[in-house]
Amino acid sequence: MSNGPALTTKRFLCRAPTDADVDAFLPAFGDSAHMRYWSRGPFATREELADYLLDEKAGRSWVAEPSEGGAPVFRMFTSQNGPQVNEIGYIIVPGNEGRGIARECLSALFTHLFREEGVHRIFADVDPRNTRSNALLEKLGFTMEGHLRHTMKTHIGWCDSYIWGLLADEWRV
Repeated sequence: MSNGPALTTKRFLCRAPTDADVDAFLPAFGDSAHMRYWSRGPFATREELADYLLDEKAGRSWVAEPSEGGAPVFRMFTSQNGPQVNEIGYIIVPGNEGRGIARECLSALFTHLFREEGVHRIFADVDPRNTRSNALLEKLGFTMEGHLRHTMKTHIGWCDSYIWGLLADEWRV
């Protein structure tokens, strides 16, 4: 599946990732603390991360780079999980937390998915202990639809999941 069109926000250009972006994401994807709630542990090499970031078969991905230039600071992705249903995920480069980047970029993505692509439902699967991510989804208007116990065994052991959902008619920019 190819990546979608570039998206612009007030502060960012969200575009398809390239090999030149891999080094910017090594601090996020290579750090065990930052990857704690990811479905896998940190990436050991640049090559391993490049294979992952640039794999279009896994879904569509955007990296957010500042409009004034500089290295990307955020990655978001979506995969189709049935007709008109998309799952989303995201990660921020360490040191960029608390600046509203995720909210701004995800808002642009959701607007695009709902209004341009006709997606009906977007959902996210988040570890309940990931308080920042859960708070972000709530602020974006998602509804916590369920708490599933021991849904996945990862590098930190068995993990629960909060399932968050947002419908097209609930989306308010």
